[in-house]
Amino acid sequence: QVQLVESGGGLVQPGGSLRLSCTTSKSIFNAMAWYRQAPGKERDLVARITSSSSTNYADSVKGRFTISRDNAKNTVYLQMNSLKLEDTAVYYCNIHPPFRDYWGQGTQVTVSS
Repeated sequence: QVQLVESGGGLVQPGGSLRLSCTTSKSIFNAMAWYRQAPGKERDLVARITSSSSTNYADSVKGRFTISRDNAKNTVYLQMNSLKLEDTAVYYCNIHPPFRDYWGQGTQVTVSS
């Protein structure tokens, strides 16, 4: 059973930055992605990275967020800059398309002044 553990969330002011990490218990060669779920809303795709490191982003984060992966460390990152209030959510990583058994606890990102 593969486990994915997210970390790096926290409280940040608007305009600030955070870097999230997702470490997997085994090597994963699928496309990986970050998702987020705000209170009362559905879980949405934020960013995706293929095994060859091609990337895609939700329109709402383009130009502000960067996804990357280090296969040697079994880790996927999400660098988040110029954070906005609406980026507040629990952030999760998973393969893309997501596999239900891989959902972890997520990491809370709160953007507040």
